[in-house]
Amino acid sequence: MPVLKILRRLVALSLTFAAAHAAPRPNILLILADDLGYGDLKSYNPASKIPTPHLDRLAAQGMRFTDAHTPSAVCSPTRYGLLTGRYSWRTRLKNGVLDGFDPPLIETGRVTLASFLKKQGYATAAIGKWHLGMTWATTNGQTVPDRGNGRGPHRGDVGADFARDTQGGPLDVGFDSYFGISASLDMPPYVYVEGRRAIAAPTGSAPESKSLVLNQSPGPVAAGFELENVLGDLAQRAVRFVDSRAGQTAPFFLYLPLTSPHLPVVPAKAFQGKSGAGAYGDFVMETDARVGEVLAALERAKLADNTIVIFTSDNGGLWHTWKPEEADDIAGYKPTPRGQANAKVGHHSNAELRGTKADIWEGGHRVPYLVRWPGRVAPGVASSALIELTDTFATIAAALGVPLPADAAEDSFSFIAPLTDPAGKKAGRAFAVHHSLHGVFALREGPWKFAPARGSGGFSMPREVKIATGETVAQLYHLDADPHETRNLAGTETATAARLAARLAEIQTGSRTRLP
Repeated sequence: MPVLKILRRLVALSLTFAAAHAAPRPNILLILADDLGYGDLKSYNPASKIPTPHLDRLAAQGMRFTDAHTPSAVCSPTRYGLLTGRYSWRTRLKNGVLDGFDPPLIETGRVTLASFLKKQGYATAAIGKWHLGMTWATTNGQTVPDRGNGRGPHRGDVGADFARDTQGGPLDVGFDSYFGISASLDMPPYVYVEGRRAIAAPTGSAPESKSLVLNQSPGPVAAGFELENVLGDLAQRAVRFVDSRAGQTAPFFLYLPLTSPHLPVVPAKAFQGKSGAGAYGDFVMETDARVGEVLAALERAKLADNTIVIFTSDNGGLWHTWKPEEADDIAGYKPTPRGQANAKVGHHSNAELRGTKADIWEGGHRVPYLVRWPGRVAPGVASSALIELTDTFATIAAALGVPLPADAAEDSFSFIAPLTDPAGKKAGRAFAVHHSLHGVFALREGPWKFAPARGSGGFSMPREVKIATGETVAQLYHLDADPHETRNLAGTETATAARLAARLAEIQTGSRTRLP
C-alpha cells in the first residue's frame, strides 16, 4: 500500500477516534418500579387489562428483554444488587427486607453505580423509595438499633429525632442529592427525606390497616403526607430535576425508584376508576403516566436523544391470584391451573409465570426490562438474552468505555453486546442466581433451573415442603419445554441436578462470580 494512502488511513482513524471520544457522554435515567409484574405491561402481555401506553412506547423505541431477572424476589436485596452489582446475600441480609428505620445495608466505602458515575463527572440524583437503610438518631442522640432487618413488625415509633441528620443514606453512597421516603409506602416513618433529613417532623401516627389494598403499618406521619400523593410528588421532583439539566454540559444520572404499584394500592384521585382493571390497574396506569411525565420532560429539555433510559421492576408482581395449591408432584398437593385470573377483571400480573413476588418461581423474579438509547439500541427489538438487574452496573460501565474497579460489581456482567448488536451475539450471562424472601436459592443455566429445596420459599403455597422418605428434595425445570414450572425433573435428570447443585454451592461459598 502506498505511503500516502497509509497516512490518509491513519489520519482518518485518528479523527474517528477523536470524534468518538469527543461525543457527549449519555445521560442515564434508571427507573425502578416497585412490585410491577412481568404481565402488567401490554408490551409483555398483550392480554394485560391495564393501559400502559407510555411504557409500551418506550418498548417500541428501544429493546425489551424477555429473560431479565431480579437477584432477589423482594425489595431491599434487589436494590442493593442493582446499585452495587453484588448479591445482597453476601451481606448481613440473608433473607427478608429492611424497614424504614433499619441501618444502612450498603457498606461504608463500597463502590456503587452512583459513586462510579460521579467519578466520571456525572451529576447524580436519587428520587424515590430508598429501602436500603439509613442511620436514624434518637432524641437522646443514640442510634436507632437494628431491629432485625425488617423481619420484625414494621410498626411503631422508635424514638427517632426527625430534626437530626440521617447517615449512610443516598448522599453517603455517591448521590449528590436525594428526595424520597426511607422504605416502602406501607412502612413508617411516613415522612419525606431531603438530603439527610426529614423535611417535616411527624405530628401524628398513621393507623394500622391489614386491608389487602391499604396494608399500612402504624407509625409516625408528617402533616400533609398523603399516601395517594406520593407517586405524583416523586414524578414532579424528577421532572424538576430533568428541567434543571437543560443546557448543562455535565451528564447526569437520575435514579428514580418509584413507590408503585407496591401496597398500599393508592392511585391518585385522577386515576381512580380509570383503568377498568380495579384499584391495582389504576395504580399501574398511574405508574405508566408518571413515567410518561418524566420522559416528556426529557423531550422538552432536548435531552432524550442523548439519554439512556432503563425501566424495570424490583421483583415480580404480588397481584397474581393463585389457588392455595401449586403445581407439583408432592403427595397431597394437586396440580391446579396456573395463575388463576382475577375474578373481576381477568388480569394476570405475572402473565402465565408461576408464583408471585417473594417466590423462587419465575413469577417472583422475572421482570420487564426496557432500554432506550437512540442511535445505539435498535428500536422495537425483543432480546431473549439472560440478564440480571445486577448487570446494569457493568453494562453502563461498558457503554461509557470505562473499566470496572476490581473490587466492585463482583456479580455484574455486561450485556452491552446483545443490547447494541441484537443481530450478532445474543447471549447474555451464562447463569443467574435467584433468591427468595425466605432465603431459598435457585440457579439458572441455559434452559435449566435448579433449586435445592421444595416449595416457593416465598408467599405462594406450598412455601416449605416437608419431604417424605424417598421423595425428591429439590426442584429442576427445563424452562424451554416447561416455562410454567409444572414438571419437576429432579428425580429423573439426576446428573443435571447434581451438576447444578455443585455449581450453586460453589457460587454461594465464593466471594464473586465476575472475574476481576
